[in-house]
Amino acid sequence: MTGSMTGAGDDEAERPRVPLLLDAYDTLLLDLDGVVYLGRNAVSGAPEALTAARDRGVRLAFVTNNASRTPGAIAQHLRHLGVPAGQEDVVTSAQAAARLVAERVPPGSAVLVVGGMGLRMAVRAHGLRPVTTAGDAPAAVVQGMWEGLSYGLLSEGALAVRQGAWFVAANGDTTMPTGRGQLPGNGSMARVIATATGVEPVVAGKPEPPLHRESMIRTESRRPLVVGDRLDTDIEGANRAGVDSLLVLTGVAGPLDLLTAGPCHRPTHICADLSGLHAPTPRVRRSRAGWECRGWSAMWGEDGRLRLSGPVDGEDPVDGLRAACAAAWEMAGDGRVDEDVVKPILSALAA
Repeated sequence: MTGSMTGAGDDEAERPRVPLLLDAYDTLLLDLDGVVYLGRNAVSGAPEALTAARDRGVRLAFVTNNASRTPGAIAQHLRHLGVPAGQEDVVTSAQAAARLVAERVPPGSAVLVVGGMGLRMAVRAHGLRPVTTAGDAPAAVVQGMWEGLSYGLLSEGALAVRQGAWFVAANGDTTMPTGRGQLPGNGSMARVIATATGVEPVVAGKPEPPLHRESMIRTESRRPLVVGDRLDTDIEGANRAGVDSLLVLTGVAGPLDLLTAGPCHRPTHICADLSGLHAPTPRVRRSRAGWECRGWSAMWGEDGRLRLSGPVDGEDPVDGLRAACAAAWEMAGDGRVDEDVVKPILSALAA
């Protein structure tokens, strides 16, 4: 007999490593609420997944529409939850709004800040002078959510805009989630000035491009992955910027939202949570009957409704969702499928 016997350990050493989803990217642009934490608590497994990503050399950037808190305060909250973060890793809509203003007005200009400390600090960091009255002849008005927002400050903002100040809103979120439910967001507050003046604000936050541009400038990323839980902000923003996205199912969007999503709201990847970053990217392939993903098959029935079949036990229903989304999005094209034709498969996806 010639040749040599190879042990099991040698087989493992010679076997090529299967690429993980994370391997294709150099930076994660992460939304916070619904992705990293829910309220005051970390999403299960998120700190571990993000620590492992950083250990693999991937840059983490925490990108938020929140304009009221400072990057330092946000980073401190993340570290308290066990997430590796410094203030340099946090990118806020306040920073994006301040950069927009700084690119438009002369250095040292007065800027009326209708918002809190996070927004004032961002404006000051760009060499601009935060003020609180229209009497200071501000070159711009920049508005961000703040619990201390008053009628008086909104009135000063409206007066300044009527005088010709450029109007910028940190974000257009009409509501914001809290432990008590949905409260009015900055978009609702910005409507006060817009309605009073007839001037619409330029919006810096998601899904508009400025916040994504701010993230790219600060991270110097070449292969970013946007990670979020909302289709209308995180995923739409990524698609408008032309970068890949990951939708995690730990926050706002669920299977029905994905199945009925229009083109601008369709993510590149879907995972149950952030642990999916450290798993191989599942292949979704077209078959004669429909779409398949790791034992799951999605196809259209003669009645025009979507059908889904898959393993009885032990397989991830997210694979079924991936196959079903491929089928639904192919059928919808540039439009959206009706809820009624995909609702029959939701029980299988909830397994």
